[in-house]
Amino acid sequence: MTSGNYIKIKTKDNQEFSGYLCQPPSGKGPGLLLVQEIFGVNSHIRDVAQLYAAAGFVVLAPDLFWRSEPGVQLGYTNPDFAKGLDLYNKLDMKQALSDLADALDTLRKLPGVSDKVGAIGYCLGGNIAYRLAAAGLVDAAVAYYGGGIDQALDEAKNLQCPLLMHFADLDKYIPASAVEKIRSALAAKPNVTIHTYAGVDHGFNCDQRSAYNREASTLALSRSAAFLHKYLN
Repeated sequence: MTSGNYIKIKTKDNQEFSGYLCQPPSGKGPGLLLVQEIFGVNSHIRDVAQLYAAAGFVVLAPDLFWRSEPGVQLGYTNPDFAKGLDLYNKLDMKQALSDLADALDTLRKLPGVSDKVGAIGYCLGGNIAYRLAAAGLVDAAVAYYGGGIDQALDEAKNLQCPLLMHFADLDKYIPASAVEKIRSALAAKPNVTIHTYAGVDHGFNCDQRSAYNREASTLALSRSAAFLHKYLN
């Protein structure tokens, strides 16, 4: 599998933060911004970056929490979860979206990146992938179990680009009522596809978590890769 390296991303306020970059074997392809969970750009997110790079994308995973604590890499223990929640609670979403817009500018300018750029995110990153799509900053987006999207549906009025969403049937953080609210709000958007996975919980894509489900993870990956190839190639 392809390996990655860290690059610097310059911000509008003349600061720098890091992003983990993975190139496809060919050295060229669509750009894909990978937005982390609350656990930072950890080994799981780097694995995901390598997976999508192997599938033909130039993948950049920016450090979302850099303004409060750069370089955070957490695991999935209870103390890690508590620390991740603390970092999330400190996150200025408006500032984070501005930083990610800068990351997208950096990604688009990288050698080998074709005209189109997408976003994919998990949990917190799923919420942000949705917001990036609604803001028109990407050409397509994939959101895995994006918590809080049901509280940000006013942004959907501007949604134009294709959006794929994955939800877990047993998710304690995103109940069925929230998913139905999202479905209802986006029903008139022909470019939105929503999948719910029966019998699995939040975090089913992560093989480092007890919620990991190989069947659901594999199915969601195949759907996501096909979707991104369709709309970014």
